Amino acid sequence: MSAAPHLGEAIELILLEVAGHDFCIDIRSVREIRGFTASTPLPQAPPYVLGVINLRGAVMPVLDLRARLGLGVTEASGRHVIVVVHCGGQTAGLLVDAVQETMMLSPDQMQDPPKYEGGPQEAFVDALIPLEGRILSRLSVPSLLPQEPLAAAA
Repeated sequence: MSAAPHLGEAIELILLEVAGHDFCIDIRSVREIRGFTASTPLPQAPPYVLGVINLRGAVMPVLDLRARLGLGVTEASGRHVIVVVHCGGQTAGLLVDAVQETMMLSPDQMQDPPKYEGGPQEAFVDALIPLEGRILSRLSVPSLLPQEPLAAAA
């Protein structure tokens, strides 16, 4: 899958801080940004699923993005933020350390991440963005969400 959706179209991204690292996601998948809310644990859920919360009458899973990316486990507190994303009929909250800013980029500023033997079939990172002496990783929201819908969230 190519990182660029359509040549020439500007893409708006939102920067997220997770475990001291900057990541970004396409803002079109973001429904809202809300303060941390304690979740109800869900037995037998994957380790990166903190639990579920009630979002205006709908039960929604909350994923620890740090754990999902293999960067440790978040000790959630009131300073953390939940980014509510919607993709492919699924809605979920991504627990992040902070939301920093939004930015507009052209597709030619994005590069495909390197592929390597034995790597995952669907990687979490779908584009790399060299920017001001650093490289941002754009996360693929569909690959972050649980592949099997959680029973309580259905």
